[in-house]
Amino acid sequence: MPEPGKKTASAFNKKPRSVEVTTGSAAVFEAETERAGVKVRWQRDGSDIGASDKYGLAAEGKRHTLTVRDVCPADQGSYAVIAGSSKVKFDLKVTEAETVSREKTEPAVAPTPEEALGAPREVPAPVTEWEENVPSPEAPGSQGAPNDPIGLFLARPQDGEVTVGGSIVFSARVAGASLLKPPVVKWFKGKWVDLSSKVGQHLQLHDSYDRASKVYLFELHITDAQATSAGGYRCEVSTKDKFDSCNFNLTVHEAMGSGDLDLRSAFRRTSLAGTGRRTSDSHEDVGTLDFSSLLKKRDSKLEAPAEEDVWEILRQAPPSEYERIAFQHGVTDLRGMLRRLKGMKQDEKKSTAFQKKLEPAYQVNKGHKIRLTVELADPDAEVKWLKNGQEIQMSGSKYIFESIGTKRTLIISQCSLADDAAYQCVVGGEKCGTELFVKEPPVLITRSLEDQLVMVGQRVEFECEVSEEGAQVKWLKDGVELTREETFKYRFKKDGQKHHLIINEATLEDAGHYAVRTSGGQALAELIVQEKKLEVYQSIADLAVGAKDQAVFKCEVSDENVRGVWLKNGKELVPDSRIKVSHIGRVHKLTIDDVTPADEADYSFVPEGFACNLSAKLHFMEVKIDFVPRQEPPKIHLDCPGRTPDTIVVVAGNKLRLDVPISGDPAPSVVWQKTVTQEKKAPAGPPPGAPEDACAEEEWVFDKKLLCETEGRVRVETTKDRSVFTVEGAEKEDEGVYTVTVKNPVGEDQVNLTVKVIDVPDAPAAPRISNVGEDSCMVQWEPPAYDGGQPVLGYILERKKKKSYRWMRLNFDLLRELSHEARRMIEGVAYEMRVYAVNAVGMSRPSPASQPFMPIAPPGEPTHLTVEDVSDTTVSLKWRPPERVGAGGLDGYSVEYCQEGCSEWVTALQGLTERSSLLVKDLPTGARLQFRVRAHNVAGPGAPVITKEPVTVQEILQRPRLQLPRHLRQTIQKKVGEPVNLLIPFQGKPRPQVTWTKEGQPLAGDEVSIRNSPTDTILFIRAARRTHSGTYQVTVRIENMDDKATLVLQIVDKPSPPQDIRIVETWGFNVALEWKPPQDDGNTELWGYTVQKADKKSMEWFTVLEHYRRTHCVVSELITGNGYYFRVFSHNMVGSSDKATTTKEPVFIPRPGITYEPPTYKALDFSEAPSFTQPLANRSIIAGYNAVLCCAVRGSPKPKISWFKNGLDLGEDARFRMFSKQGVLTLEIRKPCPYDGGVYVCRATNLQGEAQCECRLEVRVPQ
Repeated sequence: MPEPGKKTASAFNKKPRSVEVTTGSAAVFEAETERAGVKVRWQRDGSDIGASDKYGLAAEGKRHTLTVRDVCPADQGSYAVIAGSSKVKFDLKVTEAETVSREKTEPAVAPTPEEALGAPREVPAPVTEWEENVPSPEAPGSQGAPNDPIGLFLARPQDGEVTVGGSIVFSARVAGASLLKPPVVKWFKGKWVDLSSKVGQHLQLHDSYDRASKVYLFELHITDAQATSAGGYRCEVSTKDKFDSCNFNLTVHEAMGSGDLDLRSAFRRTSLAGTGRRTSDSHEDVGTLDFSSLLKKRDSKLEAPAEEDVWEILRQAPPSEYERIAFQHGVTDLRGMLRRLKGMKQDEKKSTAFQKKLEPAYQVNKGHKIRLTVELADPDAEVKWLKNGQEIQMSGSKYIFESIGTKRTLIISQCSLADDAAYQCVVGGEKCGTELFVKEPPVLITRSLEDQLVMVGQRVEFECEVSEEGAQVKWLKDGVELTREETFKYRFKKDGQKHHLIINEATLEDAGHYAVRTSGGQALAELIVQEKKLEVYQSIADLAVGAKDQAVFKCEVSDENVRGVWLKNGKELVPDSRIKVSHIGRVHKLTIDDVTPADEADYSFVPEGFACNLSAKLHFMEVKIDFVPRQEPPKIHLDCPGRTPDTIVVVAGNKLRLDVPISGDPAPSVVWQKTVTQEKKAPAGPPPGAPEDACAEEEWVFDKKLLCETEGRVRVETTKDRSVFTVEGAEKEDEGVYTVTVKNPVGEDQVNLTVKVIDVPDAPAAPRISNVGEDSCMVQWEPPAYDGGQPVLGYILERKKKKSYRWMRLNFDLLRELSHEARRMIEGVAYEMRVYAVNAVGMSRPSPASQPFMPIAPPGEPTHLTVEDVSDTTVSLKWRPPERVGAGGLDGYSVEYCQEGCSEWVTALQGLTERSSLLVKDLPTGARLQFRVRAHNVAGPGAPVITKEPVTVQEILQRPRLQLPRHLRQTIQKKVGEPVNLLIPFQGKPRPQVTWTKEGQPLAGDEVSIRNSPTDTILFIRAARRTHSGTYQVTVRIENMDDKATLVLQIVDKPSPPQDIRIVETWGFNVALEWKPPQDDGNTELWGYTVQKADKKSMEWFTVLEHYRRTHCVVSELITGNGYYFRVFSHNMVGSSDKATTTKEPVFIPRPGITYEPPTYKALDFSEAPSFTQPLANRSIIAGYNAVLCCAVRGSPKPKISWFKNGLDLGEDARFRMFSKQGVLTLEIRKPCPYDGGVYVCRATNLQGEAQCECRLEVRVPQ
């Protein structure tokens, strides 16, 4: 277990690799540590591996080797090597020898058609998983669902290649066994281009579900691939609480014949995708022809794929969302951006210098290239580019000026935040401007925070790594941001992509949840601060030694910096040449050489600063030497009253030395024997209420084993006056009764010595998890099968996050019970638990980890529960989701009701509903009911929300009312053949009766259909005809109450051609034409006429006049000597007439004669009263757009013109402008509104008389 508060570092210089071997051979794995002497453990499937006939373990300096001999299929699996807190996983794959040899001898198989087209294939490869506080993803293409899946993919899309015109399929498989709903999969090209919007003939997305294997299959089909299809792609899959993504590349090769010579290939730039390197998201200059060295005025480049436009997002979003959008898209100067956007004004003035100006704004990702292009009216004009008012000078490759024809382009490479500015293009005295916004990509957290467990006063350092250097991050504690004002407590540190939060001296108030937040996400970790306590790993034990021997007292504590004092019978022990005190790391040792009887005493070790005392007793084994004559019988001299020595206790792993003084003449022979017994292991503790002798061991004696080895771990050394029995590294098997027998010719002596070996307990079984709540759970476990020969003092509990390798201790005081309630966990995070057993010797190995579990709390209560509608048997309810959903998500809602005054709730719906509304049916009429709604998730139902007052199940009478939309209150115009769909909502209870009429008559015929629902009525005409025009009336009625609405429908069509065109007069190069209006105006106002002429020889028609409103005109500039035909089309809002009226005979333009005789004219009086040659026409216009009323008047002398609206003179109104030119009178109405509608009159007056004409103007509001 790593020490609390210390950062775990890598312990390996060289890691073992996954291998594949054949059956019967040997597999060798090698690992190299950073330093020599490091203890290394090898594991298979989580269990430790020891040296045996099957496994060979070797260690030489820093090099450690695991050898698996005689490999068989059962050896295949996952292995690991552990050193300290570093763990490396690797795999052993076993193949049959016959299969391998067959694969080597078989010839190469031709690729399948799919492979030839470049379909991606999965290539299995050995995977080495490096586990060091971070989880490693599963190898792509692995078969079957892993035991501990990191992602959602079973099979990820692989890189592929295809030729131009070919097809390719990318597929992704997702395990669906543990998913409640189908996952959501999105396919992207580059960073932002969502391929779902590009689905068409050449790109399709397919998905399917295999119920047998419970696997979802998602496919991306690309057909008729082009060079622009190459690049990087991404597949994202998400569920309620998980997310995973995968990147892959597509390479498109040019299709060429073997003998063809492609001249373009000499000038084509090489695509990065073709060389296997990842292309940038912009894909500029990829696969294009480069004629820059030959034709400087030609440039062909591929445009970058469309990305999210922050400009458009901000324009459409409400102001309350500005800050969230700016943080999400990396906008650093939001205020400046909004200020510049607000200050921009659209320039409606026609430019004389620019044919095409800059766009109002451009957006580019940081590090990419941007092109600002304008088109000039004069290709020789001089252009200047300005940045924030300062002229841009060409410098290196940063700014490039490009000139192609009339196009002028400013290219900015490697855009940075310094390029976020206002740019202008100046031509002469005119300029056009734009704004460039540089978008920073979202900053992602590449390495998350780790949980920390420290003592009070220790240093805490949280470290995370982000995807970009110098990125801005926010540190939070329990949801509250840590600001720079708290630098006396917290210290923030940046080191490239790494960010650190440092607390120099932790206190109990610093415990909590810490988070680091970036624009691309956040990471969370927990800090637990415990009071400083000392833990004893190994206490000192009693010793029994003889004279001149060495006595060693040793103990181990949890803190290597703790110092202490050794006491002898309560007095401090002063070291000298015979008594030595040492302190190495966490081990404190007292060594006494040449033990004498004066050394027999009670020895204690007292750590400094802790109320702790470790004590043991030193027993001196006195050797009694008596003078005996010769022929003395043998005797064993032990200082044991009654010849029954006490039980000798030794800690497993320590050295056991039994020094037995003997005497006898002649020298006796010594025989050591061990009584071989079979015993049952003592349980961890007697059951409650059992007698004290219930734990006594039951033994059966089989035989006595003779001990005579003089070398090895267990050995016997005998001299003239003593016999020494030594055991190096005592084990459990060394426990028992040892018999020492001395014998000579005079007699014999025998003594039994009882040795008891104590050890740490066995590891408990995996704990069980129950009663999982929002941030807590109940942990239960069983005692260990073997208590190590000492009573179990208590238990230590640890937990970790499922995807982490760092265990955190939950208690420092030993737990006496077999259960514990663990708290302070993060909701929605998977955890695992394990437990240690502790006795007087030390702490056991950890138990296996518990089953993963996730703290999840039920959702909160729904909000805003309201009753929408009530009928005689139904009640319609509506509510909003709960304010707190939690990590468990929301599975649905349950609805219940009960009678007023009753406590029995009845389920209104079987199962759950995902909608936030429900119609409860089959209710008793007149009953008063209470309703309640609960939200459910995997943790169960949440708190209910109950209606405030009982609801009476009874229909409520409501007066009928039509809610006619505003756009239907005006004349509704539709073209012939278009569908007509008029939807009119209404209110009323009970359901009203709807009636439609046209011109007072009921609707008849199959062409007009009426569709009614409880809340609206629809008039639908599939294909409108002229006969459908008219006034429609809809009526809703409930008993004697009703409401009506009138709709005017106008169906318009193209007009018929004009009538009776004729030649009025021909003179010089001019021809006067006259015609009559068309017989059918298409049920709408005529917009004018189009006059065309055609030479008799070529019969090619040319337009002379367009949108001409009069019914007579003069065609000029005709060529003498030619004959001409003339024709006229009529126009309205639908379009021009299908046919035209054409002159029957050509008109000949005679050539002029040699002499000209001017005609004689009489003196005429040209005085004439005013008369309108073209009267005003009724108009229907749209509000907000300028409108013009035109008419033509003649009269001599020139008449005075006056305009009136509804009888009021318009001469003083500034909103109206009046023009008169060559007898054509025009009234311009600026931005009319509905109040400008009415009757307009134009009056002309001179000395000869007066004339006037009028028209009606209708102003429509746009729909």
